[in-house]
Amino acid sequence: MVRYETLILSIPEITADETSALENEFERLVKKSGGSITSFERWGKYRLAYPVQNNEYGVYFLTRFETNLNNVDELTKDIHSLFTVKYPQMIMRFMNSRLDMDQSLTYYKPESLEDIPSQDVDTFLRENKMEGLLKTTGTLEAPMPKVAKSVEEDDENDADLEETEE
Repeated sequence: MVRYETLILSIPEITADETSALENEFERLVKKSGGSITSFERWGKYRLAYPVQNNEYGVYFLTRFETNLNNVDELTKDIHSLFTVKYPQMIMRFMNSRLDMDQSLTYYKPESLEDIPSQDVDTFLRENKMEGLLKTTGTLEAPMPKVAKSVEEDDENDADLEETEE
């Protein structure tokens, strides 16, 4: 048995259904070669160092699998065909690497955009010294709606008017 990993870069708009279909298809190929999937992990969305197929962002997947040494060439050809013929609009790049069987499977995963907590606007404005743009927390006084005068007020006003006319 030999151990491989495949790093996959997909378009940023990949859906959960498309991811599931990709995983199932990949697993089918590995099983066909007499191997087994060790892991299929969605790393998340990343900003790319340069645009790939006009995308500034992409979603990475890392899958690890073991297969028979005799079937490696056929399996890598099938994986290449899967990504370049069946899913060329979805998969932008991929890379297969052979792993040492004695090597630990731990790895460093960079923090994705989905892992970074989002900031609210007020925090962003304070950190960038733009406090003047913050909303005031005080209540604004709304203009008082006009209320119909009561009959007594009308009578008093009428009396005042009568006095001034005289």
